[in-house]
Amino acid sequence: MLVYGHWGYPILIFPTTMGDHHQAKGMGLIDSVRGLVESGQYKIYCIDSIDKESWYGRHLTAPQKVLNHIQYDKFLTNELVPYIQRECSVDKIGVAGCSFGGYHAFNFAFRHPEQVAYLISMSGAFDIRSFLGGYYDDNVYFNNPIDYLPNEQGWRYNHMKIVLGSSEWDICLNDNLTMSRILNNKGINHWFDIRGWELHDWPLWQRMFPDYLSKMM
Repeated sequence: MLVYGHWGYPILIFPTTMGDHHQAKGMGLIDSVRGLVESGQYKIYCIDSIDKESWYGRHLTAPQKVLNHIQYDKFLTNELVPYIQRECSVDKIGVAGCSFGGYHAFNFAFRHPEQVAYLISMSGAFDIRSFLGGYYDDNVYFNNPIDYLPNEQGWRYNHMKIVLGSSEWDICLNDNLTMSRILNNKGINHWFDIRGWELHDWPLWQRMFPDYLSKMM
């Protein structure tokens, strides 16, 4: 894990597909919010994914992919997030991510709303069934927001400030349109932001992230 800032509201960043804790810095996402971090408004935590040993693990059976992700989720819920809460003296944190990191942030927030107050998903996708070759069980269901959210009670999430960011040329635009409709149908307040003709890539997210953070608090 890499941490940026000495004090401020904590934001946990999930990397994109198979990314690591260096990615957000290396791809300019941290520099895009340098002023907000250096002024003490935010403290940014960057962690590894375990995508290679879960959803993207071609060497694994489908049930093992899901179980490994559940272990990752337990680490976040029982160890890392409580540590961040104590270190920053908050009862809830913010989570953020781009692309597949947007899935991780979104899924974590909606699985554990008691730990999350702010959610920023930039160009996220929300259906993991394509990784599982037709395999499906309760563990898949409860980690697939496109499936479980329509059956949830919307009031459980209205303490969260939620941003779904996408763009006209984003390969995940339709995923975000679908998710925004689901949230609207459940009465879950959120900001659905569609940018102009920009691609699903870091320059888009470098512009989104400081804008969302500056408006969030």
